[in-house]
Amino acid sequence: MAGQGLLPGPAEAAAFAAAVLVLNATPGVDFALTVGRTLQAGARAGMAAALGITAGCVVHALAAAFGLAALLAVHPAAFAALQWAGAAYLAWLGIQLLRSAWRGGAAAAAAAPATAASRTAWAEFRTGLATNVLNPKVALFFLAFLPPFVPAGSPSKTASFLLLGAWFVLQGGLFLLLLVALASRLARLGAPGPVKRLLEAAGGLVFIALALRLLRERPALA
Repeated sequence: MAGQGLLPGPAEAAAFAAAVLVLNATPGVDFALTVGRTLQAGARAGMAAALGITAGCVVHALAAAFGLAALLAVHPAAFAALQWAGAAYLAWLGIQLLRSAWRGGAAAAAAAPATAASRTAWAEFRTGLATNVLNPKVALFFLAFLPPFVPAGSPSKTASFLLLGAWFVLQGGLFLLLLVALASRLARLGAPGPVKRLLEAAGGLVFIALALRLLRERPALA
């Protein structure tokens, strides 16, 4: 059978799928961005951001499979540079959300359609991609999380790593798209004014908190 031995057995595979689900469902940068863009600009923006995040996970999975992520673990300067870039980007996103919540009112409501229309799906995709690629924690996560599930008798550890990475990316991408559908439904049911501003303010504070937390991380694997 082609590919036999490259993936873990049924019990380990079930454990892997459950662990990925728990990780996806734990609120973090990807979760916050997907929900935030959907609530702020609609399902189309949320889907594009989710696809960008998924593409970022592909980059991290490939980097980890071919050893690039290991460099971040042993070279503090490289980790710190990516860390500061990622934190600055998250803080910028948070400030934008806080500004949007602060402006609110009729003027912001009138400007919202034009702002949403001016951001193309490609722009939303780039936002999702950047938030994920600039987060060194994701790179180290792939390096730490996937190896324990690589079968000991695998004929190719790299191939097993890539298959597990593809599984993680696919399952995570589907979860984010489901999150977009749920957030879009919530946006249609909620009050458009005060609720939207409150959610934007909460999202902005979350992004700034995540940026500060990111700066406290160190390139060490558990």
